[in-house]
Amino acid sequence: MADWTETHTFLDGEWFEGNKPILGPRSHAFWLGTSVFDGARAFEGVTPDLDQHCARLNRSAQALWLKPIMSVEAIQELVKDGLKKFAPGSQLYIRPMYWAEHGSTTSSVPPDPESTRFLLTMYVAPLPDPSKGIAITRSAYSKPLPMTAPTQAKAGCLYPNNGRALLEARERGFDNCILFDMLGNVAELATANVFLAKDGVVMTPMANGSFLNGVTRQRVLKLMRAEGMDAQERTLGYADFETADEIFVVGNYGKVTPVGRIDERTLQSGPMFRKARELYWDYAHSR
Repeated sequence: MADWTETHTFLDGEWFEGNKPILGPRSHAFWLGTSVFDGARAFEGVTPDLDQHCARLNRSAQALWLKPIMSVEAIQELVKDGLKKFAPGSQLYIRPMYWAEHGSTTSSVPPDPESTRFLLTMYVAPLPDPSKGIAITRSAYSKPLPMTAPTQAKAGCLYPNNGRALLEARERGFDNCILFDMLGNVAELATANVFLAKDGVVMTPMANGSFLNGVTRQRVLKLMRAEGMDAQERTLGYADFETADEIFVVGNYGKVTPVGRIDERTLQSGPMFRKARELYWDYAHSR
């Protein structure tokens, strides 16, 4: 049985402690995968871009034909309430969710938007140590096309593919892996967007609909460009990462994290990673 970290969940007008059960065997999301979520962070007393994460949750719901029943402002107020339940300065994962409870009346496969439910769960999740660079490799798995999966949403049904890619990579001694789009271009890591630096230029794969254009990804790009750094979105291949001066990953869970090894090649945490992390931390605290 899993030992859950401290967790508080808001559901149906009440706060509950721990991993509260919410689904039955006939719940639509349980067997047909109609759930969406978003992930924000609380750390050092700040919750950067919380409004953007809440807004994306509502867009994700619409992409799966669910009904976004909470306003962005209402979700943010719930988060403020939830923060009071933890020790000051706790490093938390903030996860609002929607899911379908019932299928439509004519067929069990499509969700009934009117059965959409909402919860907010918040739990202790320490940020990764930035001094410990992760090891990555290429994955044999690919990202789906927008016409075959709801790639514009942060949908639960997308994550089993990422999970099997991660498990395969970890069996080979790596922490994470690069996945490709259906044309063979680098898309992202299994759990984060990916950046490289080469000859003073920072590059990240072009957002082409095959992967989620992350909130933190967009923020880091804006911050680097505002600082006068040459930060570009490009179509990139695996060889670009094999020969990069630096690689770092950007996502909500770890924010800005260095890559210390790609396949058998060791990398150092370089100036572009350090600047990107510094800019993000300054931005987070300035809010």
